[in-house]
Amino acid sequence: MSGIKNWSIDDRPREKMLLKGVDSLSNSELLAILLNNGTVNKSAVDLAKELLNKTENNLEKLGKLSVKDIVGLKVKGLGQAKAIAIVAALELGIRRNAFENKKEKIASSSDVAKYMQSLLQYKQHEVFVVIFMNHANKIIHHEIVSEGGITGTVADPRLILKKALQHNATSIILCHNHPSGNLKPSAADAAITHKIKQAAQFLDIIVADHIIVSNEGYYSFADEGIL
Repeated sequence: MSGIKNWSIDDRPREKMLLKGVDSLSNSELLAILLNNGTVNKSAVDLAKELLNKTENNLEKLGKLSVKDIVGLKVKGLGQAKAIAIVAALELGIRRNAFENKKEKIASSSDVAKYMQSLLQYKQHEVFVVIFMNHANKIIHHEIVSEGGITGTVADPRLILKKALQHNATSIILCHNHPSGNLKPSAADAAITHKIKQAAQFLDIIVADHIIVSNEGYYSFADEGIL
């Protein structure tokens, strides 16, 4: 197999991008630019194609993989350094998408859901996030307060309310993801929501919503009238 340097200039990913624009590149060609080089027998594009085949040509699946996961796919010539470059690039894409969906002021559950979904949809474990707001529903701060395993996470009401006081928040929105895709709240989800809401009342802090997100969509406790 000839290396990329021996290809026609029009077929080399970097040169092709400069000549025809980034939209002209396939997924494998974009990945090849990140990989930078291949092996004696495989070009960077060949490595990229093999990696994509391992993930069923699904960028969403690739986006969920860690450095360890990618190395574990055992694509010859694709070691830790190349895996780090891929994960870093995909994380930038996730953050860009999240930034585009971020709102300064919350008007509806969808304002929160779109942002959190773009931020958390590739996580393979549960992450619990709290959004802290002022009286005008403007976001003061948001923070991950807990990360758990595949089956769940635990949120500490004392920690959440302590942070709410530190940020002078008058209301908060609870949010976590369901990696399984199932949006139905569990008994534990309902219990922690009720517990935090009760504790917050003593501090005159409103729990405005609890939103569950996944790649299937979102579920709002407030919209469903069960808050």
